[in-house]
Amino acid sequence: MSDKNIKELRRLIIDYSKELKLPYIYRNYGEEINEANLKQKSYESFLHDLLEKEYDLRKDNGRRNRIRRAGFPYKKYLEDLDRKALPEDAVKKLGVLESLEFIRTGQNLILAGNPGTGKTHLSIGLGIKACNEGMSVLFTTIPMLINQLKESRSEKTLRAFGNKFAKYDLIIADELGYISFDKEGSELLFTHLSLRAGRKSTIITTNLSFERWDEIFKDPVMTAAMIDRLTHKSYLVNMNGNSNRMKETQEWLQSQ
Repeated sequence: MSDKNIKELRRLIIDYSKELKLPYIYRNYGEEINEANLKQKSYESFLHDLLEKEYDLRKDNGRRNRIRRAGFPYKKYLEDLDRKALPEDAVKKLGVLESLEFIRTGQNLILAGNPGTGKTHLSIGLGIKACNEGMSVLFTTIPMLINQLKESRSEKTLRAFGNKFAKYDLIIADELGYISFDKEGSELLFTHLSLRAGRKSTIITTNLSFERWDEIFKDPVMTAAMIDRLTHKSYLVNMNGNSNRMKETQEWLQSQ
């Protein structure tokens, strides 16, 4: 085959791979075929290696996109956790939580305790691991979620929002208890978290014990129903302990 024909074939291969959305192939096809010729690879081996690299790239891009779409405020990994500084109950249950089996079975996780003990770090670490394992994740704060629900209601897009909200494999709802909300916010939050109950997994982080949740919801009946829905067959982790942020602040002050 002439050099002209070879060049035309390579051009067509690149065009086809662009059309088929195979980015690794159209970016690296020339290098890959040159390497295959040098190593005298069989047709089967060449095709296998090329498709494997395309597959790996697609998986990696999917992982990155899931993490980006999740909306984490920052990246915290389970490997970065100072396990010795975690509250005792968290240390005991961490092995089970790290398996992510609670997400696969649609169970909730409630991380309750005083500020600075690692609740958000742990929830983000679990969320990123879930993204890496192909699960869809959304991170939000409770105040932000309620604002989104109210905006969706006013814009008449609440049903579409709810349908999407119900399908995430994992939703992390951070900071329950820092800001109270009105009756409309309470009802919207209750309704949409109830959509997921027993079907999909939700992580709630809170600085309030259950007996104080009525300070947030302002309605004892709704509070009891919310606690019942969220805690049914759920993992409850006592995150009361020494504040890591306070410890870091004290260390910083001493170093000045």
